[in-house]
Amino acid sequence: MAYLSGRAYFLSKKVGKAITDYGMLDDGDRVAVAVSGGKDSLALLRIMQERRKFVPIKYDIIAVHVDLGYGGVNPARLERHLRGAGVEFHIERSDALRSGDRGKINCFWCSWNRRKALFEAADRLGCSKVALGHHKDDIVQTILLNFFFHGEISAMCPKQELFGGKLTLIRPLAYAEEKEIIAFADAYKIPAQKCRCPHSGKTNRALVGRFIAQAERVCPDVKTNIFRSVKRIKREYLP
Repeated sequence: MAYLSGRAYFLSKKVGKAITDYGMLDDGDRVAVAVSGGKDSLALLRIMQERRKFVPIKYDIIAVHVDLGYGGVNPARLERHLRGAGVEFHIERSDALRSGDRGKINCFWCSWNRRKALFEAADRLGCSKVALGHHKDDIVQTILLNFFFHGEISAMCPKQELFGGKLTLIRPLAYAEEKEIIAFADAYKIPAQKCRCPHSGKTNRALVGRFIAQAERVCPDVKTNIFRSVKRIKREYLP
């Protein structure tokens, strides 16, 4: 990996380990990389592009952005970046907003409709796998969100088969922390955009993120401990 150095090298190694540990990629895969326009998804796209140069398998990638016409990022600016990066891409423009009531738009509505449009686009584009930019912090936050607000123990799976195996979700950044991705994006001048949604930063996820940051001051390994906990359940101590 002579072409990678510093932060890029170590981030790529973490991506490679996650891909290997969970068997995320197979030779001949065509992968739809979900690109929101933020730092996480653009960093993932860059890493997956670069890794194709030296990994022992061949896979194709296509960047897919879902434009709901509400919040999100500037799709024209994102399109310019993708063209400049020389990557195959597709902008999926959804009409979900036309059939919905703006007053009912919330994070669940946005997430559900984006995911639906993404899956439909991936199927049309001949992709058997969809790569999402969720990282270690996202997974840890989800574990606590489900525990605190839904009374269940569950998480984002680094690899998850859907629709009877027809489509597989993968999260190659599962071992990477957000601070590492921020540093990578800054070093490589990735033109990430911030979400323009008025609900951004006011969610329960943001609340849990602040809680974890406070806990980290006392226990530096708190994120790793939470991440590992769902694999280390002591059933003899459960009711």
